[in-house]
Amino acid sequence: MIDFEINSNDELSNLIIKKGISSWAQLVLFIKHLPYGRNANRIDSKLVILEQKGTCSSKHALLKRIANLNGRNDIDLIIGIYKMNSINTPDIGNILLENHLNYIPEAHTYLRYKNQTIDATSAVSDFKKIANDIIVEKSIEPLQVGDFKINYHQKFIQSWIIEEESHFSFEKIWKIREQCIQNLSQ
Repeated sequence: MIDFEINSNDELSNLIIKKGISSWAQLVLFIKHLPYGRNANRIDSKLVILEQKGTCSSKHALLKRIANLNGRNDIDLIIGIYKMNSINTPDIGNILLENHLNYIPEAHTYLRYKNQTIDATSAVSDFKKIANDIIVEKSIEPLQVGDFKINYHQKFIQSWIIEEESHFSFEKIWKIREQCIQNLSQ
């Protein structure tokens, strides 16, 4: 895995250094072990450290910002839409089955360095579980994990509903998706 020293003299890097973290590899490991949970503000990266939790979006946006601040612009922040199902995301429970759905397109955020994918969402995150179910990927900037990511994901689902000729409304699919995410947060 890529590693480098965190030595930038900015607020976010200093916050991490004060936690006793001095390298990228240490930071990735630290972030992986923080609980999964939504932050008070998706785009305020320091909240991952201050609130001691984060989602795939907030955790990876923080890592991307630290990389950029420390001169490593060769690490990409990626939003991938994948076919979320009970096999690749077992913690969603039986929600899809109960609603007679094989999958729902879900937006997942992760990092890419050269041909290596880094998923620091949790200690057990394994990108290989969803790799074959990726529908589309897009490189984004850390500030795009807020409204941009939500809008991108929602537009994708709206198009998917039409393409699949689903009898579900967008609102119903989004509600089912939120139930899945709630299960992941527990």
